Amino acid sequence: MGLVFWELIVKSSEVSMRGSAKRSPRPNAFPPEEVAIIMLFSKILIWSPNLWIAESQYDFDWLQVNMASSTSADEDPTNYEEQHVHEVYQKIACHFSSTRYKPWPIVERFLQELPSGSIGLDVGCGNGKYLAVNPEVFIVASDRSENLVKIASKHRAHSSVIADNLSLPHPSSSFDFAISIAVVHHLSSHPRRVQAIAAILETLRPTPGPQQGQSIPMDEGSKALIYVWALEQKTSRRGWDEGDQQDVMVPWVMREKDNDPSNESSRTFHRYYHLYRQGELESSVVEAGGRVLQSGYEKDNWWAIATR
Repeated sequence: MGLVFWELIVKSSEVSMRGSAKRSPRPNAFPPEEVAIIMLFSKILIWSPNLWIAESQYDFDWLQVNMASSTSADEDPTNYEEQHVHEVYQKIACHFSSTRYKPWPIVERFLQELPSGSIGLDVGCGNGKYLAVNPEVFIVASDRSENLVKIASKHRAHSSVIADNLSLPHPSSSFDFAISIAVVHHLSSHPRRVQAIAAILETLRPTPGPQQGQSIPMDEGSKALIYVWALEQKTSRRGWDEGDQQDVMVPWVMREKDNDPSNESSRTFHRYYHLYRQGELESSVVEAGGRVLQSGYEKDNWWAIATR
């Protein structure tokens, strides 16, 4: 067991930044110059001598921007995501991390219910806020952002590596669990989002299918918990709902102040999101070769627990 454990750590610590060489169409991209900004004021302010950030009440996402689609279908999705996802998180990593500290309830319960000694993955770990939820499990955390991985690596009992969701460096069929929280929706085409889910599922130990007339209990076998932003957010401050554009840009607004209150500047970084319709995540799991064990909706997000 010890040798296997350390083999998993060594193999998972091999940093992979290869990405995907396959070009896929990206029909729904949004240039920052064609925007309609809807500013929705938040309820909490974080302040420091040099920085304040308007923060939301629950999941700390920022002022919203919806954009009309006009990008060529031939645009390389890897370049698009590099500009509108990866580069943004590199720049805002420290500020982003300062707002991510409270585990979401279903994710917390999923991790706490894992058997002691389980070994798993946090794909797209951000600042690593979920690494400390259950001290009885070991997690190999990964993120595409080097700056976020540096922050996550402070959780010394675990391992943190730089890795692309589409090219995970972990050995296949080896892990007891995986989580991917608010990550897959940053992939800019349907095939790439399905590929990302398939990559996560591939790392799980295969779970035998149920015998005829029987079902596998939720607490048995390896499984992954995946969260994505929902399109159906009619009651939230964003107001998105069925019929709205599913591919949107969400800005992160940073305002900087010096000792003179009259001197204030701000910077806005646009992040790409695909908003999932009801049932879309479950369909993508099946398309990726997985089986949905449980799914639901929590605070503007769709989630699914899946296995191979």
